[in-house]
Amino acid sequence: MENLFRLVDQDQGFFQRKWTLVNGPLIVGAGPSGLATAACLREQGVPFVVLERAECIASLWQKRAYDRLKLHLPKQFCQLPKVPFPEDFPEYPTKKQFIEYLESYAKRFDINPKFNECVQSARYDETSGFWRVKTVRGSNKAEFEYICRWLVVATGENAESVVPDIDGLADFGGEVIHASEYKSGEKFKGQNVLVVGCGNSGMEVSLDLANHNASPSMVVRSSVHVLPREVLGKSTFELAVLMMKWLPLWLVDMILLILAWLVLGNIEKYGLKRPLMGPLELKNSKGKTPVLDIGALEKIKSGDIQVVPGIKRFSRGRLELVNGEKLDVDSVVLATGYRSNVPSWLQEGEFFSKNGFPKAPFPNGWKGKGGLYAVGFTRRGLSGASSDAINIAQDIGKAWKQENKQPKKRTIACHRRCISLSQF
Repeated sequence: MENLFRLVDQDQGFFQRKWTLVNGPLIVGAGPSGLATAACLREQGVPFVVLERAECIASLWQKRAYDRLKLHLPKQFCQLPKVPFPEDFPEYPTKKQFIEYLESYAKRFDINPKFNECVQSARYDETSGFWRVKTVRGSNKAEFEYICRWLVVATGENAESVVPDIDGLADFGGEVIHASEYKSGEKFKGQNVLVVGCGNSGMEVSLDLANHNASPSMVVRSSVHVLPREVLGKSTFELAVLMMKWLPLWLVDMILLILAWLVLGNIEKYGLKRPLMGPLELKNSKGKTPVLDIGALEKIKSGDIQVVPGIKRFSRGRLELVNGEKLDVDSVVLATGYRSNVPSWLQEGEFFSKNGFPKAPFPNGWKGKGGLYAVGFTRRGLSGASSDAINIAQDIGKAWKQENKQPKKRTIACHRRCISLSQF
């Protein structure tokens, strides 16, 4: 149901704004989290609308992921609800294969997002009991408004790139890109490349650069856990999951560190100091993911990847490290992570904290008040997003079916709310 209503603009007189009442929940984000929620709602028989600011699903994977990227965990831990990965896919699917899986998933559940629609604000109207979600559409930035009973925030943990303020970087002169813009090390062949960050992205970008005959130096400012991706052919993550069923977390952490020492050796002599807190405890308490090594450590040991301490300042074509050492650098890749963008558009302060994550810890961070939900903010990857999606769909589905048992009352209530909304 689309309508036109007039609003007064103090400077320009009258103008018209389109709005629509959503029959069901509104899902913001068409990444894996949004798709999983939509699929589960489809199974519940609940209609929905999905908004996506890009022109494709899973834009993080399609537009901001480097070519060599693969899933870090075995595929059984990364599948979305209802649909496993194809049997002929490898244990660690490639970027291309994962995108194919997501596109097939969307087609299977008839999920058709409204693309190029960027949410500007969302607020809950106490009077009507509806969410008012304002967007801009397409290249002409046409304004639109969605009004919905349920709002599902599925923009994820990695909606925006984090770009640190580093002294002198503006005067550096060489190419500076975020890891989200990095595709391949081919263009950096023969260059001295500084990689700022030593998480999974920093390690993999450094490895890719070394494999393309560049000379990467990786900045390691703080301690980091590096674990082998596999132990004796078995996924380290899978081993941890199995052990957690029977053993306390501190003991599982101890076993993982012993296995890491046996497989990788003493990594501290290469400039990679381990945190005092175990890898799983650190992940649960701080959300900091351990690095799963897929070959970067061998390059570090051989000297093909240099590990350097923190940056003091940049100058033209050079940088000075905190230990006083100076390096000649041609290009810089900022593997400095991502953050949630929820605070920039969601006008709500009870459910979400200022960092854009739900205040309630896992597994209770998926439901707020007034029909507000969050999916994909668990810091537990795709398995956490799938768990959220299932819970959200069941919760909304229950309310939806209850309302549809009394269609006349529901129509009257909806009519009253629309009258209330039309007064704005």
